[in-house]
Amino acid sequence: MKMTILFSTALILLGLGLVAWNFYGGISKYDTNTEQSDVDFYSLSCKTLEGEDFSFEQLRGKRVLVVNTASKCGFTPQYEELQKLHETYGGESFVILGFPCNDFGRQEPGTSVEIGSFCQKNYGVEFEMMEKVSVKGKDMSEVYVWLNNKSSNGVADHSVRWNFHKFLIDEKGRLMASLKSGVKPLSKDITDFASGK
Repeated sequence: MKMTILFSTALILLGLGLVAWNFYGGISKYDTNTEQSDVDFYSLSCKTLEGEDFSFEQLRGKRVLVVNTASKCGFTPQYEELQKLHETYGGESFVILGFPCNDFGRQEPGTSVEIGSFCQKNYGVEFEMMEKVSVKGKDMSEVYVWLNNKSSNGVADHSVRWNFHKFLIDEKGRLMASLKSGVKPLSKDITDFASGK
């Protein structure tokens, strides 16, 4: 009887683990030969956390990681690995763009000043942080419209389900990968991309 209960419990836990992995884990990679859409990544723009205009044209020729962030999330410690990634690979060839987002569990309620202070004080963030945006719904930022819609990015539709979902865009402005929240910033897939492998 005890063995049956233990076995049943193990199966339930395994099932829950698989559900969690599908929700928070997983990587979708795309072929560099895939034909891209007519919407040019470099035509996009946004504002920085300080309210300054940021044209994606300045990203031409660089590899880019885009990530939606939050200050009160179970994945918030990923800021530390994102900063290490920036310190190791950031510069002329690789850039991280963080987009604070309050869409999931209201885990980013702060103002731009509060977000900037939190990132600097707790994680020493030096990579580029953008203004708080919506990554889903009718108020979705144009950057996330491009990332989430095949009609814009030419590769695939996506659904950002939580904070710290990552997208990789190559030096030609092509969407190369979508990585769910549970994929750590210093994972091999990301460090290989950041280093140009």
